[in-house]
Formats: sequence, structure tokens, C-alpha cells
Amino acid sequence: MKTIEITNENDALTQYTDGLEKGDVVVLTKNDEPVAALVSLEDIDTDSLSLSTNPDFLRIIERSRQSFNEGRTLSADEMRAAVAKME
Repeated sequence: MKTIEITNENDALTQYTDGLEKGDVVVLTKNDEPVAALVSLEDIDTDSLSLSTNPDFLRIIERSRQSFNEGRTLSADEMRAAVAKME
């Protein structure tokens, strides 16, 4: 994940970020095509942000949702037993 420090020299970005509130999104375009977005990170930590955009993590979540939808689930006791076997 890259970060850019906003200073007074970045007036264009500062104009948009100063007014961002929770839930706000500003889409940046190039030649009328979306290329990036500015979003409010109020109440969001950087670890959560990084995971939410990680393709590997998103694939794991999708596989888990598919398993759940197919009825392949574990009870809490079954999960504890499975974890205990790993130790």
C-alpha cells in the first residue's frame, strides 16, 4: 500500500480531502475513465484497509462464502477441535 503525505503544495488533493466525511467517496478519472478513489478513513485502521483491497484475502473470503452457502460449516466445538489438532 502506498501513502502520499498531503501538504499545502498538493492543493488539488487538499480541497477534496478536507471535506471528506465518513462514507464519502471521490472518484478520480483520467480520460473519463475511473482510475482511483479518495475515501474517508474515519474509524478504519490501515490493516483493515489493506486487507479489504488484497486480492488473496478477497479470494479467501469468497471461498468461505461459497462453502457457507453450500452448507459446509463447522460448529464452534468442531472448530475448536480442528484448531486443537493443528497445535
